[in-house]
Amino acid sequence: MTTNAQQQLQRYLRNARYEVLPLRGVVEQVRELPAGTTVTVTSSPAKGTEATLDTAARLRDEGMHVVPHLAARLVRDSAHLSDLLARVSDLGLTEVFVIAGDAERPAGRFTDALSLLRGMEEIGTRPYRLGITGYPEQHAFIPDRMTIQATDEKARYADYIVSQICYDPNTIASWVKSMRARGVELPVYIGAPGSIDPSKLLRISMKIGLGQSMRFLRKQHGVVTKLLTRYTPENVFDELSPCLVDPDYNIAGWHLFTFNEISKTRQWAIEMADRLQEVPA
Repeated sequence: MTTNAQQQLQRYLRNARYEVLPLRGVVEQVRELPAGTTVTVTSSPAKGTEATLDTAARLRDEGMHVVPHLAARLVRDSAHLSDLLARVSDLGLTEVFVIAGDAERPAGRFTDALSLLRGMEEIGTRPYRLGITGYPEQHAFIPDRMTIQATDEKARYADYIVSQICYDPNTIASWVKSMRARGVELPVYIGAPGSIDPSKLLRISMKIGLGQSMRFLRKQHGVVTKLLTRYTPENVFDELSPCLVDPDYNIAGWHLFTFNEISKTRQWAIEMADRLQEVPA
């Protein structure tokens, strides 16, 4: 590995994005991150959009670069969308991450991320930067052809893509290559779980339907619970490193799903960056 490649991998780790949940105590935990760190705040039907934006405002006051998630299925109509975007602007936030959201029934006409992106175009208002989700493997509830089509269409409105959790590095690399072959050139942040509790990781993996990833893990290690006990994000990092520094892949860096285990995830990232410093070029 060249010195330039090592330095690029270190930058990705030291400048990783951290995704957090808008729960009690999260602001205090985020204070352990350096000022200016990009922190994305999730949105859920249980907490609602207000909890996301309230948390985003508090994290902004802590000096973070904050990216709130906007869940399409929680937005009632164009007027509501305009109000949300106005609040984002008033908070001094320049970036949002657009998702469909997990609400069983949409609050209005916005049923998915694409419809919300189109809604922004209709009202002529959008933040400086927009992010969208990409799916390296089959979605739990959406056919493959539909996720591919949706990604391609959403990409027209977005500035970058964050990959959904996937434990198989080969699947991630193949997914990026297939997007590039289809002409989707947006930079990609590789989404990976941080250093989190194994039982929590197992519950989340089952909930979001990571079928192929779970099968990959069984194949590699035998029993899922045992495998997850040994999971660290460096498994994915090590095998993806060649892609991360290959300009043809246009990888922007890491997006770490912390599930609010922020300190442990940050410690892992720094230790991994330090380890790279020690590897001979």
